[in-house]
Amino acid sequence: MTADVAVVGGGVIGYAVAWRCGQRGLAVELHDRDPAPEQRASQVAAGMLGPVSEAYFGEADLTGLLLASAGQWAGFAAELAPYGDVGYRTDGTLVVALTADDHAAAARLWTYQESLGLPITTLGAAALREREPALHPRVRGGALAGDYQADPRKLLTALRAAATAAGVRVVEQPVGDLSALAAGTVVVAAGCGSAGLTGLPVRPVKGQVLRLRAPGGEPGFRHVIRGWADGRKVYLVPRTGGEVVVGATEEERTDSVPTAGATLELLRAAVDLVPEVAEYALAEISVGHRPGTPDNAPILGPLTGRVVVATGHYRHGVVLAPVTADAIAELVATGKVPELIAPFTPARFRNQEVPT
Repeated sequence: MTADVAVVGGGVIGYAVAWRCGQRGLAVELHDRDPAPEQRASQVAAGMLGPVSEAYFGEADLTGLLLASAGQWAGFAAELAPYGDVGYRTDGTLVVALTADDHAAAARLWTYQESLGLPITTLGAAALREREPALHPRVRGGALAGDYQADPRKLLTALRAAATAAGVRVVEQPVGDLSALAAGTVVVAAGCGSAGLTGLPVRPVKGQVLRLRAPGGEPGFRHVIRGWADGRKVYLVPRTGGEVVVGATEEERTDSVPTAGATLELLRAAVDLVPEVAEYALAEISVGHRPGTPDNAPILGPLTGRVVVATGHYRHGVVLAPVTADAIAELVATGKVPELIAPFTPARFRNQEVPT
């Protein structure tokens, strides 16, 4: 039987799209080249849902997409609940600055985010430490952002179960040639592998991430901490059960080798902001590759003929999963590009050569 839709890519985006297409009654097959959990990019991602703290200058369309998707996350998590806990937490995010120079740089961004009407409230040092006593006394100031988190490892497990329940058939083999797929529509959601399949400008950006474990069973802080420490950017994501995710480097490299230098820099910045993590166990060092694009925005929409793309999510794959899945499923079912993703279609790279 020929499938209506073939989804290429077994990460969070691929499974979310396949699930939504299956819910619409379409016959879906998902081609997953790396069925082993330890081989997935989702094993590395921190899962921050950060439309506010990641609202940057010159990225108005992307900020709008992030906000729209983050607004769907509570319902998305609730819908997935029968298939597993996805680690959705709404404690919020504290964005902090250690030095005067850090604070000056951060304050410019907070002013911009406030000008957009985003839920971000600047706080002095005393107010920050009242919310999170674990913060270093030297922290100069910060802001409370209305950003949340999910656990990508748990999310992928739940999405796989949900997709299976919706009738998605998983094909555990790589795809090297889209023309070999007999489905009516092919959705490429292969992350960094999308470049070789489509010719689109998606490049791997190496990221190194640490996982720590609190000795007392739970971390000594509850907010996600994002910050600057003497010019070094770092985040700390506390998980229920004692895990803390610390990341992440951004390197224009394709290797998967964890380095001592990156580990040192991440730990130094993390301890500068939250001193107690120096006593946590170093449980894991992992390396992944974000699918970056020239404008840091995802590529969503029709490519050519029967091929649709859902790739290039860079740092935002987890937060953008709900809106990407809904929009791509709508496109596949109706043939029309939803207005929300119109600024992100492959047409903006129309001078890029792509396969027919």
